Amino acid sequence: MHKERLHFAWLILIGLCVSVGLGKAALNNSAGLFLSPVSQDLNVGVGSLTIYLSVSSIVTLLFLPFGGKLLSKYSARLVLFFAIVFQAGAFALFGLMNSIWGWYLLAIPLAIGGVFITVIGGPVLIERWFSKGKGLALGILSAIGGLLGVFAQPIIGALISQFGWRNAYFITGLGVLIIVAPIILLLIRNSPKDKNTKAYGDTSTDIDPHKQIQNIEGISYTTAKKTPAFFLLVLFFFIITAISSFTMHVPTYLVNHGQKVSIAGAMMSALMVGVFVGSLVFGYLTDKIGAKKVGLLAMILGLIATILLIAMPDFIVVVAVALFLFGVFTSSIGTIAPAMASSLFGSKDYSQIYSTSSIGLALASIVALPAYGFIYDISGSYTTGLIIIILLFVVNIIAIILAFKNKEKLVKEGYWNSKKKGDLNG
Repeated sequence: MHKERLHFAWLILIGLCVSVGLGKAALNNSAGLFLSPVSQDLNVGVGSLTIYLSVSSIVTLLFLPFGGKLLSKYSARLVLFFAIVFQAGAFALFGLMNSIWGWYLLAIPLAIGGVFITVIGGPVLIERWFSKGKGLALGILSAIGGLLGVFAQPIIGALISQFGWRNAYFITGLGVLIIVAPIILLLIRNSPKDKNTKAYGDTSTDIDPHKQIQNIEGISYTTAKKTPAFFLLVLFFFIITAISSFTMHVPTYLVNHGQKVSIAGAMMSALMVGVFVGSLVFGYLTDKIGAKKVGLLAMILGLIATILLIAMPDFIVVVAVALFLFGVFTSSIGTIAPAMASSLFGSKDYSQIYSTSSIGLALASIVALPAYGFIYDISGSYTTGLIIIILLFVVNIIAIILAFKNKEKLVKEGYWNSKKKGDLNG
């Protein structure tokens, strides 16, 4: 018997883990480390400087639908190569800036590159390359990204302290570009037909790659975008991101309830462990029992976590358990959200459907974070915000149930068919 070779899909996943992981951990998530030193050196307010993050979020929101079209039309390898040049290049160029206008302008290529590297590239390629094990692949991608963040943050902090913020921008941006660009060129391929093979786990007898493309199942984008299920998916994305944004306020919430800052910081480690565990567990369960059941499970765990935070914020053990569960829920952004899009609408026009519905993610990141802050400023407490979060969990549970009911209706009406040319109007 000959030994079966490693399927190329796993090499794709390795390439994505490095590319997406470093794009998120080293470039996106390290932004906060630079705010204080940059604002002090340039003598500008932190608030004025952070406007560039809002610019980046708005560009992401506007570019997402266009990004999905580019990924469906052009080679993913070339698109992701230019994306990392944009994202990492803009990050490195921050080190040359002497005015906050530089951050505002560079936020545009930073966000355009980030749309592909950190938002849609991973889920779209996993959808193309994995016929089975999609959930596990998404879980591994999400977990590795979180793990890289654990190492990247202290390293970048040390670079700022040792070499100054300008050199830290250079080293980080160019370092990511030098690592990621060759990996994208070597390991990333657009689809299985580029390697004259089938997706991992595809048991179909059709070996002609052109016929495989024709037989991809699902609901077309023109049909999907007009359905209640699509709007409910956007709502689902918005709510899970809005709720997850509260993690930025957790340390303040704990300190307000008598915990020391050091304890609050340690408690955040429980949340990070939850994200790591949740990514792998949700990814595995999605393959076994489906995105709908796992999505409902995630909402219930998040609901329990929020109730515990409201009820017993003074008990360290309870808080640790609550934050672990909250972290498990938070991992649903990288695992359940893309799996939900696939489960509801299939693979046919996945890149456009996922990228457009991801507008919910981008919109929530703009709105939710300051909203919790305003609620705290007005009421002097985060309790109102947490009660709103409980209501959002309930809304999301209802949204999941209704979205899959609408899918059943669409399937019965014949729209889940790669050969159907009409849309809802035809």
